[in-house]
Amino acid sequence: MALIPQGPRTIAPGAVHVPGWLTRSAQRDLVAACRDWSRPPAGMTRVKTPGGRWMSVRQVCLGLHWTPYRYSRTHTDGSHVKAFPEELARLAVAAVATAYDDPGDYAPDIALINYYDSAARMGMHQDKEEHCDAPVVSLSLGDSCVFRFGNTENRNKPWTDVTLESGDLFVFGGESRFAFHGVPKTMPGTGPSDIDMGAGRLNITIRQSGIES
Repeated sequence: MALIPQGPRTIAPGAVHVPGWLTRSAQRDLVAACRDWSRPPAGMTRVKTPGGRWMSVRQVCLGLHWTPYRYSRTHTDGSHVKAFPEELARLAVAAVATAYDDPGDYAPDIALINYYDSAARMGMHQDKEEHCDAPVVSLSLGDSCVFRFGNTENRNKPWTDVTLESGDLFVFGGESRFAFHGVPKTMPGTGPSDIDMGAGRLNITIRQSGIES
């Protein structure tokens, strides 16, 4: 964490990085909550792509269950997906209000929580299974990572590499809502020791699905 707090940084139109947005207390609370959400039933699992490849991250979903490239109300273990918690909704609304002068009417209802061990990566992809173009809110916990934020046309350059540390917020919407993005590497051993997480990185991605209940 920086000795001097940094303000929001615009990475691309509609894409805003806010270093150190979460307090240490808030980080500890979220780590504990992620631990609870990750327990079965409908717990943390590894996702298989349509091509038969297992993703290196492990994932748990709240509100709706994501698999490439759709949402469902049922986890792969056959159980109902855990509810999207009100505390995450409030946090995401505050995040969008921090990132944008005009946050609009943001109503998040789903979250994807990805756990990265030291070998995990995330290839360049778009978040486009949602039925609306509301902003995506991303919160980082634990080890730092390189977050690669690209363009809306393809997986190639131009892109910007941003170091995301524990407690950082990243919001992307507007012109950048469907930008390709990924995590080419994490930085093992860089997470704070006082948030009771241990090794690895957690990324909480909060979205508005636009899917009627």
